[in-house]
Amino acid sequence: MTRLYETADVYDYESLLSDPERAALARLRAHLETEVAPIVDDHWERGEFPAGLPAQFAELGLLQPRELLEAGVEVPRPMFEGFRIMEIARVDAGVATYFSGQATMITSAVLHGATPEQRDEWMPRIRSYEWTGVFAITEPDHGSDVARGIQTTARRDGDEWVLDGVKMWIGSAAYASHVCVVARDADSPDGRGQRAFLVPTGTPGMRIEKIAGKGSLRIVDNALITLEGVRVPEELRLGRVERFGDVAEMLRHMRASVVWLATGVQIGAYEAALAYVREREQFGRPLAGFQLVQEKVARMLGNITACLGMCTRLAQLQEEGVYRDEDSAMAKHFVSARMRETVALARELCGGNGILLSTGVMRFFADAEAVYTYEGTNEISALVTARGATGVSAFV
Repeated sequence: MTRLYETADVYDYESLLSDPERAALARLRAHLETEVAPIVDDHWERGEFPAGLPAQFAELGLLQPRELLEAGVEVPRPMFEGFRIMEIARVDAGVATYFSGQATMITSAVLHGATPEQRDEWMPRIRSYEWTGVFAITEPDHGSDVARGIQTTARRDGDEWVLDGVKMWIGSAAYASHVCVVARDADSPDGRGQRAFLVPTGTPGMRIEKIAGKGSLRIVDNALITLEGVRVPEELRLGRVERFGDVAEMLRHMRASVVWLATGVQIGAYEAALAYVREREQFGRPLAGFQLVQEKVARMLGNITACLGMCTRLAQLQEEGVYRDEDSAMAKHFVSARMRETVALARELCGGNGILLSTGVMRFFADAEAVYTYEGTNEISALVTARGATGVSAFV
């Protein structure tokens, strides 16, 4: 089987995949290159989500690829899931962010926050795309401090819960059938209780508004969600979520996906820049033949290789069941910083043409800024990492 990453994966991390996993990724790549790559520049420039994507991804069966099912694998392992999101991000970070909402965020919320009975009922619907979902924890005034600062409340009223509050930056909420809303338990004795609910988007009192004017992840329809007296039945409360520690368990698994996504962004920018310097001529020869250009190519490739090493080891830790908060935080801190450098070098290699969408780099350059921040800012990721190393918390 032909290698998928001949130019970017020089240490052949791809060899960690099984043949069925590689076949599934090859099928995904073929679809992305024929159906998605040709349209993303136009949709990005217009700030418009490709409306046909949800149906395409559902038809592809990406959450349970047929190649794995035929090999007797019903639930993909973290290594494959990482390569899958990286492959999508290699084409577009916004499309990968949309896919991550279903494949990682809502899935992690249910797998780690729901009761076994709820998981058995809900996961088949999520994997088949009968239910599509997103995760809502960030608020207009609270992002990094949601452990204690969350303002959205949940109040028990008989067999229902009443939700009030506002959530912000919720990606693709307008296309979801359910939103996993994290709220503060208004009746918690110490005020620190938190609950999570799988709220159908058509529930009375829920209003979803698109956030306009973005300069990054323009394909993603980030939303402001207002909850006013939204009533949710007790059976839609994730039964294992009682405090922020339970929510943090979900976030830990979500963060690993972003690390792979950030690596995919680097690969996409690197491949576009490499193609450009091979073809573009100045002073009578290709740019690729100049020493300063080659130094930048080497630095980009080193970044990608280091990030792939961290991603694959992170997946192995997940599979071994010894995956800690500081593991994903360190990876997010390191990989997102390397991503920023790699996309800047790619843009630089393309000169003035690098700011044109048609050159293939600028979209990655702009989208990297959002990926750098979401699912754990660089500063918060550093604090979580160093807390694990020193045993001392530096949080306020």
